[in-house]
Amino acid sequence: MKKILFLFSVVVLLSITVVLVPVRAQDDMCKNPSTLQLEDINRCLDQLNKAKQDSENATKPLEDQVAGIKQRVANIEYDMGIKQKNIEDGYKNLEKQTEILNATIKDFYIKSYYNSPLLLLLASNTASEFTQVLGYQRANADRDKAIITNIALTIQDLENKKKELQSEEQSLVVVKSKLDKIVADAKAYQATLSSQISQLSARQQQILAQRLASLNIPLYANTSGGCSSDVGKNPGFGGAIAFFTYGVPNRVGLNQYGALGRSKAGQKYEDILRAYYNFDSLEKRDATINVDGNGSYSLDDYVKRIYEVPNEWGDQGGMDALRAQAIAARSYALAYTNNGANSICTTQQCQVFQPNPKGGNWDQAVNDTAGLVMVQGGQPIKAWFSSTHGGYMFSSGDIGWSGTSWTKNGQDANGSINNWSDLKNNAYDKDSPWFYCDWGSRGDYNNTAWLKPEEVADIINVILLMQKDSGVRDHIYQTDKSNPAGTDTWDANRVRQELKNRGGNPFSSVSDISVSADFGSGKTTNVHVSGDAGSVDINGSDFKNYFNLRAPANIQIVGPLYNVEKE
Repeated sequence: MKKILFLFSVVVLLSITVVLVPVRAQDDMCKNPSTLQLEDINRCLDQLNKAKQDSENATKPLEDQVAGIKQRVANIEYDMGIKQKNIEDGYKNLEKQTEILNATIKDFYIKSYYNSPLLLLLASNTASEFTQVLGYQRANADRDKAIITNIALTIQDLENKKKELQSEEQSLVVVKSKLDKIVADAKAYQATLSSQISQLSARQQQILAQRLASLNIPLYANTSGGCSSDVGKNPGFGGAIAFFTYGVPNRVGLNQYGALGRSKAGQKYEDILRAYYNFDSLEKRDATINVDGNGSYSLDDYVKRIYEVPNEWGDQGGMDALRAQAIAARSYALAYTNNGANSICTTQQCQVFQPNPKGGNWDQAVNDTAGLVMVQGGQPIKAWFSSTHGGYMFSSGDIGWSGTSWTKNGQDANGSINNWSDLKNNAYDKDSPWFYCDWGSRGDYNNTAWLKPEEVADIINVILLMQKDSGVRDHIYQTDKSNPAGTDTWDANRVRQELKNRGGNPFSSVSDISVSADFGSGKTTNVHVSGDAGSVDINGSDFKNYFNLRAPANIQIVGPLYNVEKE
């Protein structure tokens, strides 16, 4: 019982500690993320991350104590279980002893009456015989008294233990309830901060996506440009490093080059569609589609004017890819316009439309699937698609959009993906020109995205500095463009000095860099860096974000899965 009372006191103390965990004050502007500009978002993210880190640092000792107490509670529960079994066994044994007790008491009183000293004296022939019989009877009486006393004490002990155990069980229920509340309160606070950070990060990514516009990222397959691999291109300096992204945004829904790969592998259009979407059935539908600035068309006439995928795919074993795209285009148009009630735009932000029918294989694919749309719950699904997913498909919720029941996530490959080689060889969209690219370039270095070792070291130092002091964020943007926060941007030397001032160990050069990835989900998880300052490991998402803030020109990492190449 003393153990339970001690634990109860500790839990009460811990609950008081949770209440006293400091909450970092936030600017009022951070409470309305939809109105924030990039520099404001960065400041709010700093505050939220700092508050979350403060909470985690403050509650880490608490969590360790709670974990220790929970283990002690578990041990006490185990001991109580043993006590309970011992008491139950004691009562079972007592049933037999009770029979002995009743017989012994009865026998004791009988013997006490019939074996009185006077009767024994009259019945004995000699004094010696009287003495022996009397001694024998006293011994029997002492034994019976001992049996009666021991059984009575056993009963009393079992009753006391039973009451104590019941009291401990009641106290333990209270202790466990308070422990659960302590952990729940601490986690709920941190979860709230994480939720706020996630919300702001989506807004931040939206603004960063606007910066990617200069990269001419192709969101549909029937286009040119975008990127080309810099592997084998000489940038004019040694030790070059570049970061190559798999696929292009947004990786949701139909992977157009993936559909081509599946079609070449013999898959039919419905099988292709079911690989990328969840839907109940294919049904024939029609509606009048109002196209911005281009009048109105029947559903199939509208789809015949969609220029998302190349016509020549039909001559390369890709007719079922064209048929799948035609059905996806119809489904998207109906869902986007609410079955024709609204209009639809003509760019890749909706679907690429031109006034004249495309003809050829595309016209045939539309006719082959006339009127068919994907339906879930009686409604056409909003069938998003993009040119190249990089071996994976994501659900809408995976990329920060609203979650949907018809989008899927998983590997998009003919076989499993367990490493970089599997991804290169098995991905259905491996033949896309945008499957594996380093994005951006600089005219000074053979129009490539190769970086010098000292430039990569600078990006690493920026990340290390941010880990030391997130309040310097306004100073760590790329040095070859104006500062978006309206202040001074720190160059590589200043960043190194500021990192030293805060107890950090800056890099001057990077000798080796590698990444680790979760090949199940398709995300880079860790960047390992070695150089003159030793070795560090950086979260893959953090590295990507700060790389995109600091890297020169328009060099960017454009997706969650990326690798590093060295020239």
